[in-house]
Amino acid sequence: MSAEIGTARLPLDLVPPGERGATRIADRVVAKIAAQAAREALAPLPADAAPPHATVVVHHETARVRVHLELGYPCDIGGRCAAVRRHVEERVGALVSMEVPEVAVQVERLHLTPAPGPPHGRTP
Repeated sequence: MSAEIGTARLPLDLVPPGERGATRIADRVVAKIAAQAAREALAPLPADAAPPHATVVVHHETARVRVHLELGYPCDIGGRCAAVRRHVEERVGALVSMEVPEVAVQVERLHLTPAPGPPHGRTP
């Protein structure tokens, strides 16, 4: 019995699931997980690139994610963005048990990376 209200608490298995309460994960926590997943998918980042960041809107058990990132160039931009989408969807779904129907990837900046091998064009 509870001393404050004078009622007995039922064991958890006797309380109907709808009355047990729920865990709510804040949007900013899901955004941090999405940004970390984007970093994992892009590793390694160009030396002067800002790390990816994400914004998230959570409604019920669904998260809509927008990831902002910078890429090295030249690269397969579409392929890199698709890899980020897949990894963010997978990690957010696995870590917070949310459906992720939409991952929008916004490339903010391209960083020119030198091509391996001898330089092309004129040499002094």
